[in-house]
Amino acid sequence: MIKKLSKISVILLLLIVSCSKEEDKKETLIVTPEQQEPLTGRQINDYINSFNQVGEKFDWSKATTHQLWSAVVNGNNLVTIGFGTNQTDFDRAKSPLSSKMQSEILDLIKRYEGSTNPNWIVNQDGYLNLIDVVITKQETIEALRQNRYIRYVEPADYRYFSFENQSDPKEGNQVYSDSGCGYSTSTISSADFTTISPNAQVPWAFYKHGIPSAWGYATGSGVTIGVIDSGLSSQQSLMGSGFNSGLSSGRFVQRYGTYVDSAWPWSTTTDGINDLCGHGTSMASAATAPRNAYGLPVGVAYNANLVTYRASSDVVLNGYHEQNGVKNAFTSLGIRSDVKIISMSMGHIFSVGKITDGVRYANNRGKLIFCAGGTSTSFTNFVGVIFPAWMPETVAVTGIKEASTYQKCDVCHSGSEIDFTIMMQRAGSNNTIPVLSYYNNQADYVGGSSVATATTAGIAALVWSKNPSWNKSQVLTKMKQSSQFYPTKNSQFGHGIINALAAMQ
Repeated sequence: MIKKLSKISVILLLLIVSCSKEEDKKETLIVTPEQQEPLTGRQINDYINSFNQVGEKFDWSKATTHQLWSAVVNGNNLVTIGFGTNQTDFDRAKSPLSSKMQSEILDLIKRYEGSTNPNWIVNQDGYLNLIDVVITKQETIEALRQNRYIRYVEPADYRYFSFENQSDPKEGNQVYSDSGCGYSTSTISSADFTTISPNAQVPWAFYKHGIPSAWGYATGSGVTIGVIDSGLSSQQSLMGSGFNSGLSSGRFVQRYGTYVDSAWPWSTTTDGINDLCGHGTSMASAATAPRNAYGLPVGVAYNANLVTYRASSDVVLNGYHEQNGVKNAFTSLGIRSDVKIISMSMGHIFSVGKITDGVRYANNRGKLIFCAGGTSTSFTNFVGVIFPAWMPETVAVTGIKEASTYQKCDVCHSGSEIDFTIMMQRAGSNNTIPVLSYYNNQADYVGGSSVATATTAGIAALVWSKNPSWNKSQVLTKMKQSSQFYPTKNSQFGHGIINALAAMQ
């Protein structure tokens, strides 16, 4: 009898242990005791600004779950989820668990949201381990943040600048900026250029960097530069049908568009390839405008190929479609074997996970990426080097004044992440660098860290053209060695002014 009872006790014990283990496997649902009201856009911006104003970089991992959820609510309930087994596991093609991880995350969201909305999955990226989804509950956000495969959870459509520029935060999502845009033309002062054959204007700043002398060694032939910006004007023939004219020949220009001009996140039709802002045309001109016979400005690498992307409506990457457009441009250029250099004179005051992934994707495929260190607006003049220029995978550039000492230009940012500087603001007149205008047979001035970045990308094309067998590390090292402060970086201006002629030798 005792033996029988003993056997029964063992069986019961095993059953209890087994049941206990099964219970351990079940997920304990996260429940918020009392649903809090979401913070306003103004309150969220104040929290973000508290980092920027003391020189700290903000990313959404620093926010509480309530702050993050509030930003999601203020951004059309859109969420970007980056997943992976670790922070470097972002490339779908190199991630064997990609499908498994995504399925687990989507199942988690279904359990918490219980939604029957057929459109809750907005986008599943084809190249990167990230998805854009609709989320309404704070508990879902917290559960995602605790999941083993999560790299980041971020609001996908939170418009910081719209809230900064609105007295009524509820209207913030309807505001679009035109920062950095303009269609103006200018009569270029004779003091700001030198005419060379076959009648092209060489901007004054080029001589400060030895660029005309460097043309005796290379002009960019065989190198393709990708420009991610607001596109390329269809009305400037020298950046279209006249791209091969004068002393520029044997090269191509291609235009693409990844920007969707819609307040509706599910829209996928882009608004085309043409620049509707003016900024992108200026940047492409500074880097690659032809050495023409029409008395107009020439670009640094006047025989380089050009691939432009209309990825944003302007230079401030505010909201879902602009950030998505930039990410898609980086991955598209990353795939191309012929593109060696990427130049982007746009950015944000805090990091965006999907753009970070796009930059790393292109960087891992051998692209040399130049990004603008920052040009002030009324909203960003308290910020140091902006994103993504602060990333280690990019080369950060800013502009300085024409002077014997280093002084950043009136609207330029500086900081420890800066790698190079370009002299782009004249003493006395304060005139900046002449470039082709948005309109045909017209010129204009453009300044800030934007034109400094495009100019530096052009210098890199000269170096690579002279040394076609080199990789990006060799090109970048040569540029550093040919700069004023090498080998010791300046705390605000990096390696300083580049001497393009020295980089040829």
